[in-house]
Amino acid sequence: MVDARTKQFRWPVHVTGTINAPAADVWAAISAPGNLERCHPFCAANPVQAWPGPGSRDEVHYLNGTVYERRFTSWIDGVGYDLDIGAPGGKTSFVSWRITPIDERRSTLKISVCPHLLQRVPVALRWLPHLLSVRPRLQAYLSSVVRGFAWYVEKGEPVSRNQFGTHPWFSR
Repeated sequence: MVDARTKQFRWPVHVTGTINAPAADVWAAISAPGNLERCHPFCAANPVQAWPGPGSRDEVHYLNGTVYERRFTSWIDGVGYDLDIGAPGGKTSFVSWRITPIDERRSTLKISVCPHLLQRVPVALRWLPHLLSVRPRLQAYLSSVVRGFAWYVEKGEPVSRNQFGTHPWFSR
């Protein structure tokens, strides 16, 4: 992650998945407007306010009715982007998406999140809930999202709702 704001967070959570497609194909999927509707297993809708590039804005309407805003702070064509995500008017988490080519036919997609949850709790008290609850649930969530993009890019088919299992934060 390249954003200076990451220094204010502790214990970012990362998930990386291999996608059997060239980096350009992965970029086409993650940079398309409304992409979460086709690739995200917990997304019911992904309305776009501004697209593409820095300053892009959209919303994620989750299956359980939760709505988050995404505000893109950096955009690196062919490589990835950084964004802030959170409830409208609420605290935000910092998220970084990065594509790395492995070879001409394979690449990785890495999503890193610096969650706002527990950031105001003293470090000595937050490490256990982070380790036992936040981190494993966030990793499961991110793994499903990465798998959804792999599915869409490799098969050309949209993911279905809860395709890789339900999630306690966002499924219905």
